[in-house]
Amino acid sequence: MTGAGWTDRRLGQSDLAVAPLALGTMTFGASSTYMRGVTADDHEALAILDCALSEGVTLIDTANSYSQGLTETLLGQWLGPRRKSVVLATKVGMVISETGTPGPPIPQGLHPDLVRRSCEASLKRLATDWIDLFHLHMQDTSVPIADTLGVCHDLIREGKIRHIGLSNYTGVRLMEAVHASRADGLASIATVQAQWSLAVRDAEREMVPAAQLAGASLLAWSPLARGFLSGAVDPEGTPRRGSRLDAWRPSLQTTATPRNLALLATVKSLANAHSKPVSAVALAWLLARPELGAVILGARTLAQFVDNLEARNLHLSRDELLLLDATSAPEWGYPYSFVAALTGGSWR
Repeated sequence: MTGAGWTDRRLGQSDLAVAPLALGTMTFGASSTYMRGVTADDHEALAILDCALSEGVTLIDTANSYSQGLTETLLGQWLGPRRKSVVLATKVGMVISETGTPGPPIPQGLHPDLVRRSCEASLKRLATDWIDLFHLHMQDTSVPIADTLGVCHDLIREGKIRHIGLSNYTGVRLMEAVHASRADGLASIATVQAQWSLAVRDAEREMVPAAQLAGASLLAWSPLARGFLSGAVDPEGTPRRGSRLDAWRPSLQTTATPRNLALLATVKSLANAHSKPVSAVALAWLLARPELGAVILGARTLAQFVDNLEARNLHLSRDELLLLDATSAPEWGYPYSFVAALTGGSWR
């Protein structure tokens, strides 16, 4: 299946093929905790969903924890006859504080009983009989990974989920899961979700190469670094009023570093040269990475989402990609920088 302006990509060794730009829904639903004040209302969310489907987006990513379950419920109301046109992904393993106090997600755990209950609750909220891609949202070293993968394997046999993915795993825990699945004859890991953008390239140390070794496709979340790479800050690092970074000032302090501000200036210059939105340049850099399966886009407004779609119509030259690589390169640290120095090249 070919979407508008792109060729679908197969996810790992699964039978799932998706457009390289996917839709993330963390910004959908009236959150009273972590995402409070930075989500789209239901009308805007539904407009984004309609646009995504009409533009050839096939993968829609959500989680049981988004807006305390309201996001899954909204998706369930929207899906209806559209269900077979969508590759639907959700997650298990995180909760939001039940006190209503704003704060980051907290681990819930991956005990087999909890995984099964969470899956069945998600199916009910999503008003569907099956989930195409079921992600373990956060590694849980208190439970043997073989036990968690075992219940996921059972859910596959029961037809409740089709494939398994991991999210926010370290490289070593990813390979531990791969080894367990192979040793016990369980379903393979189809996808790995990781934070990945020009501004946050840490995943390239271990997660990206580990996913390649595992034969899993990499799904990049926060590809615009919470809006930073859409140009939501000025050259001095002051966020645009009403942006997510304006609401999340502590996050801004770690993002609007001198290095990243210089990077953003380069991204803006390339956007001007191509007459494209700033976000399109940052997304086009990711789309050019051969390790990538899909980029998960998040948007609060339809206008933002439409701007992001421009990435599929932007071809960056080899020199432009190398410029972005160099401008965004982090301090890789030991042993990566050590290996590169001794070999006179890349540590990869």
